[in-house]
Amino acid sequence: MKQFRLLVLGNGVSAYGSYLNMVALNVFVYDVTGSALAAGLFMAVRLGTSVGAGFVSGRLVSAYDRKRLIIGADLGQALALLVLLLAPEAGRVSLLYCLAVVTGGCSTLSQVALRSSIPEIVGAEHRTRANSLLVTGRSLAMIAGFASAGVVVAQLGYTAAFVLDAGTFLVSASVLLALPIRTRARSEGPGDAGEAAPRAGRRSLRLLWAGAPVLVAMIAVRAVDGLGSSSHNVALPVYSSLLDPDHPATFISRFWATWAVGTIIAQQVLARHNRRTGRTLGERAFAVGACVMSGAFIIVFSGLPTVPTLVTALLAGAADGVTEVVYVSRLQLVPDEQRGRLFGISASAENAGFGLGMLISGSLLESFSPFQVVASLHGLAIVLCLALLALLVLRRSPAGSGRLPETGDTAVREGRG
Repeated sequence: MKQFRLLVLGNGVSAYGSYLNMVALNVFVYDVTGSALAAGLFMAVRLGTSVGAGFVSGRLVSAYDRKRLIIGADLGQALALLVLLLAPEAGRVSLLYCLAVVTGGCSTLSQVALRSSIPEIVGAEHRTRANSLLVTGRSLAMIAGFASAGVVVAQLGYTAAFVLDAGTFLVSASVLLALPIRTRARSEGPGDAGEAAPRAGRRSLRLLWAGAPVLVAMIAVRAVDGLGSSSHNVALPVYSSLLDPDHPATFISRFWATWAVGTIIAQQVLARHNRRTGRTLGERAFAVGACVMSGAFIIVFSGLPTVPTLVTALLAGAADGVTEVVYVSRLQLVPDEQRGRLFGISASAENAGFGLGMLISGSLLESFSPFQVVASLHGLAIVLCLALLALLVLRRSPAGSGRLPETGDTAVREGRG
């Protein structure tokens, strides 16, 4: 795990760059074009690329060395940012949309490759702890990225922000390049993986639709969670402006900082639970956690006083952190040759849900209040979570246990949660 902690550090540094980039690039696009429509189109291109990249990434992760793919994705994003900086101002507008394609595709590829590799890097028995460390690192990176983005852009300018962002990807690639880690099962070589990719894709689809309906339901929940997540992301600035028209950023900053603290606390609790019991939480914990998360986000927009609202945001962050780790750890039970395709499908579903939710939420906010919009989309997620719980009860699976067919007649069982 010592080597993996260095990987977490590198991943956290690149995540910081991504969150800094998320703010700086969106503002930069608006400043360069002077058009809110162009800024929205930039986000749409990036999200659309992320959706399509999920399926492509699944194929690449199944066929090629995952470590090299992650390094290539980091270097691709760094190079794209540097090209934008060096380009003449007249050609920057068209390059912005090329950058949206590169960043959207590379970030998805990196996520799919890393998630698929965790059981091989740390061992299947340590995957939950490893996923918790990654979520903690990204939560800290989110706090730092969002908190510093405004200061970096305002005080140092876009050039410094983009150079800093490119530097974070170079750091991540360098750390990963230096680590002697294995990202694929020993039984597979590069040639075997390439030959097995088409068969693995067909097997993963059969695994989803025939052998593991619970996995299909979990991925569907994550897609609808994307709808809910987009609703509170879009509604938050509007709600903050209603609370304090003179300082709308205050509530947003408090909200995200508290949410991130909640995710970090959840990872510590999960780690202690795993050490004490030797078992990981399973599908029922995922469904319950997703219900709690969506319910908490709805309450945040209900107009409560500041302190109860922030406490609820803390709960939302904790539930979000738990569901993220449980979900990823559950999908990682899939055999290695099928795992990349499965995570590719998952990434496409999550990004599609988030992108569609951005469009729906933006249009609904023209006629309805932030609370109504968030309650409707997160309420849909709650309904689907309850349906997943009903499915688990009907299958009479033990709490935290799931059945995942492998080749032949064997199966992998999770412990009780």
